[in-house]
Amino acid sequence: MRRINAARLWDSLNQMATLGAIPGNGVCRLALSEEDRQARDLLQRWATDAGCTVRVDEMGNMFLRREGRQPQLAPVLTGSHVDSQPNGGRYDGIYGVLAGLEVLRSLNDANVETERAIEVVNWTNEEGARFAPAMLASGVFSGVFTRDEAWQREDAQGISVEQALRDTGYLGSHPARAFPIHAAYELHIEQGPILEAEGKTIGVVRGAQGQRWYQAEVVGFSAHAGTTPLPLRRDALLGFASLVQAVNQIGLHFAPDARATVGRADIEPNSPNVVPGCVRFSIEFRHPDEQVLAEMEAALLRAFAEINNGPLTTSVQRIFDYAPIEFDAHCVATVREAATALGYAQREMISGAGHDACYLSRVAPTAMIFIPCVDSISHNPAENISEAWASAGANVLLNAVVSSAMEV
Repeated sequence: MRRINAARLWDSLNQMATLGAIPGNGVCRLALSEEDRQARDLLQRWATDAGCTVRVDEMGNMFLRREGRQPQLAPVLTGSHVDSQPNGGRYDGIYGVLAGLEVLRSLNDANVETERAIEVVNWTNEEGARFAPAMLASGVFSGVFTRDEAWQREDAQGISVEQALRDTGYLGSHPARAFPIHAAYELHIEQGPILEAEGKTIGVVRGAQGQRWYQAEVVGFSAHAGTTPLPLRRDALLGFASLVQAVNQIGLHFAPDARATVGRADIEPNSPNVVPGCVRFSIEFRHPDEQVLAEMEAALLRAFAEINNGPLTTSVQRIFDYAPIEFDAHCVATVREAATALGYAQREMISGAGHDACYLSRVAPTAMIFIPCVDSISHNPAENISEAWASAGANVLLNAVVSSAMEV
């Protein structure tokens, strides 16, 4: 089985982490910022030094191409993203990009010529930290958003995506739309606790959770906290607390795959001596099965109906519905076979987070590979992985990509 140059990959990760470095060993490389531009420039230089051609599309997506024997065949794609959260870690996203680059470098070292070209992609604005929503450019590529919709998105300072692309010099000329792809693989840190807790090195990701988001409200009546007896109160916060507990119980009922979260709440009037008259809040459900999501929603509606039978009134509205993703069976099997042949402890997984691969799977056969991260910490400067984990994931990626690139 082929293996990458582990020391070179680790050195590349450390060099890239100096761009946008922040205290605590993290990085801040917001999409299309000056720090992102510097990282893109370095990535482009490394790719050119490795003999790759580089093209950039109208969303700033970068494609680093190592040619194959048969250029007319659809390429094999791998990669992830360079941008980070404002207070992010040094491995989220960029690990998948630099591991893809290391695949190309290692093939050069071994003088391996593949039948199909291999392309490493850097997707623009995966995080959504500067421009909402997340996975914006892979969404345009996959037909979820139009280019003009994406270009018009603005950051907090009113700078549009189009303007930021021009300012950084990464407004490319190639159309930001899908082209034929034979197979696609994204390597990423898990951002969760499962692999480390189970002592597994490789996560074979067979799909991603669906998501449903809700906007909810409980309405009571504001009253003086000192003069209004408890039995006479219409306390919206009590109804809210009951619903938070119901959301949690729904998640537990559909465990272990379910996720149920109340992440934001606004209390009115939010005064220490006034009985709360209204609470507006968010609810998020995640599960890999669409039918289970529907059952979770039905349970949620029943919980709201029970509150309505008392002195409070409620409303709940679904505002976002993201269907579960099932990755391509052949690509998943290719990852599994590579991990097995390399002797790595592995397990099948469902991704709880969204990734560019989720959108890409709409237009290309796709799979993902996970490696552990220390204490499941991500989107934080304390995010960390080991050099051994980094090389193991890249080794699996190398062999999966080559297997697909040799198919004709």
